[in-house]
Amino acid sequence: MLREYLTIRDVVGPLVLVEGVEGVKYEELVELEFPDGSRSRGNVLEVSRDYALVQVFEGTRGLNTTQTRVRFIGKSLEFGVSRDILGRVFDGLGHSIDGGPEIIADKYLDIHGVAMNPCARDYPTDFIQTGISAIDGLNPLVRGQKLPIFSGSGLPHPRMAAQIARQATVLGKEEEFAVVFAAMGITFEEAHYFISEFKKTAAIEKAVIFINLADDPAVERISTPRVALTAAEYLAFDLDMHILVIMTDMTYYCEALREISAARKEVPGRRGYPGYLYTDLATIYERAGRIKDRKGSITQIPVLTMPEDDKTHPIPDLTGYITEGQIMLSRDIHRKGIYPPIDILPSLSRLKEKGIGEGKTREDHSALSNQLFAAYARGSEAKELMVILGEAALTEEDKKFVEFADQFEEKFIAQGEYENRTIEETLDLGWKLLGLLPREELKRVSEAQIERYLEAKKEQKIPVLVTGDESAPKD
Repeated sequence: MLREYLTIRDVVGPLVLVEGVEGVKYEELVELEFPDGSRSRGNVLEVSRDYALVQVFEGTRGLNTTQTRVRFIGKSLEFGVSRDILGRVFDGLGHSIDGGPEIIADKYLDIHGVAMNPCARDYPTDFIQTGISAIDGLNPLVRGQKLPIFSGSGLPHPRMAAQIARQATVLGKEEEFAVVFAAMGITFEEAHYFISEFKKTAAIEKAVIFINLADDPAVERISTPRVALTAAEYLAFDLDMHILVIMTDMTYYCEALREISAARKEVPGRRGYPGYLYTDLATIYERAGRIKDRKGSITQIPVLTMPEDDKTHPIPDLTGYITEGQIMLSRDIHRKGIYPPIDILPSLSRLKEKGIGEGKTREDHSALSNQLFAAYARGSEAKELMVILGEAALTEEDKKFVEFADQFEEKFIAQGEYENRTIEETLDLGWKLLGLLPREELKRVSEAQIERYLEAKKEQKIPVLVTGDESAPKD
């Protein structure tokens, strides 16, 4: 039975305080009917005695405290799901915006999901190929993992997110794979770019896209990742698909959370963000994973921009505590004209050893990854020393490591925006680059691996970088 009230006491931004209510529950869906006949939806943020605090999704413009009707629906916000959501574009609340037919739902699911029992979780062990060497070779993505991308304002993380969404695939057995893409707080131009990129390569047929624009209400932005994850959970655990969820930009999500918190007059935490920011982010990130005896899985790549490139900012700081590593983008590498500008040294995938090796990628993957990392780190240190003391201060070995570091950035890290490298191509390229170094310096790979891979690659030339323009699909 619907309960209707005309007892609005106060309005602050998107928040409405309703008094004299009975039997109202937290996160309950609310419908507001304005005096002009228009309607809006919201949900209950807080319940205290006979008061209910409601956040309105579409804004409170036109609201009148004495004539606006407030109806409590008795259930939470839900998203109608079926296999037909594949290939469709929705707004942040789950309404289709692509002009297609209405979705005939098989079921309606609460967007807040159901907590995954820790005892039922299965350990992530399967490799996902993104086609980007700096990720696949050194910081691999494992099925069921949460691996965020830490970027900065002006860096090409939208292009990188679109590239991963186009190219990501599960190796090995023939299994259904799909991408759920959630964009929050983006401009209309960025939204057009993402949708056109999916359509250009027909990747949209295996994708579900949720778009929240910068001029949409902040409260809608809070629901966007949850609606997207609800779609992902249905596809993964009901239809046994392997789902990659890409969410960009989580910074805009957190700023919306801060805006709502300020309107609620809550005591602020670090930099004005609410004290429960960690808990709130965990309710999103922890919806990734695998469940025992289930075929499907959910893997997450949240993208966030670090304000002022500060990795100690609350958003990247708390994200790092919850997730299993991070991919760092570097402004210095970006200035060199290298795409994608991934900074190898601070990047980390904590589950990489579980997803690589014989039967998954190749038996030399782990050792090669460690050797490439160590050589690049030594080359970077030598370059810093050269800046301070000059090239004359370097030994002959140091000069070779400097050459390796430069070649590593130009040939291994750098690749075209539409260049999709297989894991074999990535590993072979790594061995070719190691050929620049003295054999006695290769201490992290075995002699058998050197004989099998390095000597065989020495006669092959290192491929020239394919630029994004040259490799882009022609219209």
